[in-house]
Amino acid sequence: MITKIPHLRWGIAALLFFSTVINYVDRQTLSVLAPVITKELGISDLEYSRVLTAFLAAYTVMYVGSGFLVDRWGARVALSVFIVWWSLANMSHALVAGVWSLGVLRFLLGLGESGNFMAAFRVVSEWYPAKERALVHGLIQGGAAIGAIITPPVVTWIYSLYGWRPAFAITGALGFVWLLFWLLLYHSPDKHPRITDAERALVPAAEPATAAANKVSWRQLAQYPQMWGLMAARFVSDPVWWFYLFWLPKYLVEQRGFTMVEMGMLAWIPYLSADLGALFGGWLSGRLVARGKPVLSARFAVMLPCALLMPVSLAIHHAPSRTATIALICVVTFAHMAWKTNQNTLTNDLFPKHLIGATSGLLAFGTGLGGTLFVWMTGQVVQGFGYAAIFVIMGLLHPVSYLITRRFVRQPVTA
Repeated sequence: MITKIPHLRWGIAALLFFSTVINYVDRQTLSVLAPVITKELGISDLEYSRVLTAFLAAYTVMYVGSGFLVDRWGARVALSVFIVWWSLANMSHALVAGVWSLGVLRFLLGLGESGNFMAAFRVVSEWYPAKERALVHGLIQGGAAIGAIITPPVVTWIYSLYGWRPAFAITGALGFVWLLFWLLLYHSPDKHPRITDAERALVPAAEPATAAANKVSWRQLAQYPQMWGLMAARFVSDPVWWFYLFWLPKYLVEQRGFTMVEMGMLAWIPYLSADLGALFGGWLSGRLVARGKPVLSARFAVMLPCALLMPVSLAIHHAPSRTATIALICVVTFAHMAWKTNQNTLTNDLFPKHLIGATSGLLAFGTGLGGTLFVWMTGQVVQGFGYAAIFVIMGLLHPVSYLITRRFVRQPVTA
């Protein structure tokens, strides 16, 4: 007799959390080592921004492609393929010889990494009722922050012992360990042999998702103003996170006087703040829903104060001390992740399950496109004018994004 697992959906949530931790460790390893690698290989700020753009270009394109692949293959197979691909790509960074090989390998890494989030969207729609979705999204976003938290000290430690090339090989191997647990535990709720009857009654009713997804076309999705509104909103606000993920270690070392060791010891603090913001934002809107507040109103009630906090960014570059710099950055990353958790949850709130994979991919295209253009622009602005202008721009993005969201997101899609 097969043993049932109580509260199985929370074990699955833990797997999504850890896959996102690994996803962010792999992508951020370069960011932590950038001060060393760019100096050793003679890579300028502009060339570094182009390397990051190669990653984000592939990441953006595959947001769309991976969304459709998740709908056709299902989350179990799709996420397995994605994590094997990006783990191998990250390990291959140990072979980098110059800016061109680094750019190619970042492109290959980007092709696999966005699929993690498309599969997670699918799992959330299959396994969790509305009152739990924001919390699970908070855990997933928290995984991103935890990955960002542990990467600076861990990668700096590996670098101090073995050099920067083994750091890529070691972090890349983590994905294969995770894969074993995923294949053992994950199935869709309607087919899972270990789900209890009580839990099966809690999860959303099963739908013929694959058949429905095969009928989805881009033309059909394009008719919904909610999709265009969310895409535009994410295009505007999400680049803030890409800056802190890819440029923060370099900024602290080159502009605020941190050594590599000091950066490794302290750069994790803003990412911890982001993690707390993700969990708090998901918990708070979930509580509001549980108390009877309409779902969309609950999300907006959390997003508005977050948007109003973001102009703190204008003061970061002019902070009088390194302590004040870190403190202001922590305020920004907390508010951004609380915002992002609820913005991501709107996808599940607005669209029916059979559209989630494809819709999430198209919406994430806005994220990737905005991030790609912003990262490219950052290299141009930093090399020509310095960092101050970048912080001013970032302080204004979330209020604009909030206005866009309120204009276009008013009711769920019926399809």
